Amino acid sequence: MDEISVVTTVVDARAVADVLAAAAVGDRLAACAQVGGQVDSTYWWRSAVETSTEWSVQFKTALDRVAALVDQIRARHPYEVPEILVTRVECGDPAYAAWVHEQTRP
Repeated sequence: MDEISVVTTVVDARAVADVLAAAAVGDRLAACAQVGGQVDSTYWWRSAVETSTEWSVQFKTALDRVAALVDQIRARHPYEVPEILVTRVECGDPAYAAWVHEQTRP
């Protein structure tokens, strides 16, 4: 139980990031969600280089809640092709991992 997952996405507005964060925590799919400051992203889209300002959201969740969280993010995400990255991490504090697990129980 010392491992958790961090799920990360980016969106085009702070309000959208806040809604995704609140929904995931409210539905107990994430123990917590952190909305990060603006980042400038440069990427290929429809045969052209685009640059836009985005907000990042990091969700901390239990391993067994990742699929449901990813499904929720995908369903609520405003992008046609959203970036949703999942990273499995080992916690330095077993008590934090246990807290994440407990907070993500329905």
